[in-house]
Amino acid sequence: MSIDADTGAARGRSGRPAATTRAELEQVALELFAERGFDSTTVEDIAAAAGIGRRTFFRYYASKNDVVWGEFEENLSALRTRLSRTDPSRPLLDALCEAVLAFNRLDPAHAPWHRNRMALVLTVPALQAHSTLRYTAWRAVVAEFVGDRLGTSPSELLPQLVAHLCLGAALTAYEQWLLDPGADLQALLAASLQALDGSWAATHA
Repeated sequence: MSIDADTGAARGRSGRPAATTRAELEQVALELFAERGFDSTTVEDIAAAAGIGRRTFFRYYASKNDVVWGEFEENLSALRTRLSRTDPSRPLLDALCEAVLAFNRLDPAHAPWHRNRMALVLTVPALQAHSTLRYTAWRAVVAEFVGDRLGTSPSELLPQLVAHLCLGAALTAYEQWLLDPGADLQALLAASLQALDGSWAATHA
């Protein structure tokens, strides 16, 4: 029997083996958030349910807010890499649509976790300030790509506008997905992004 050095606990309260990876800890946390609510769940609750100590939790995540975002940083890095490798002759909207769809592609088995995650991100007031930081980082990657494609600074009007539009399109698709459990997330994302075509994409492809 393995014992956590911080608490002396070998298993979480559910009787499951102690979480040993970020993904396992994330699953435990999302389950607790769904059951109890984000505000009512503490780091200590997550650690106890995962069969680990509080200090061990903080080796994985800086706060319970960060658990909600999972592997966002890794996925954002993959988005930047994908965009940087895009064929320069590919229309701007097509390149962005393909990259955003890939960024949000899910293993079907993980869809329930992701639905819980996005419900928290979009509806819990306590997460909004934290989410804003992540949105800013995401938009920066898109603006960097657009600026490079158009030969201008990412901070200029058009790259910033495109980045905000893409984020808005993605969040709108997620809101619709949460309202309809049977909806296809990828189809919603594609439709939302392609709706931008009539505004800026046709002119700047």
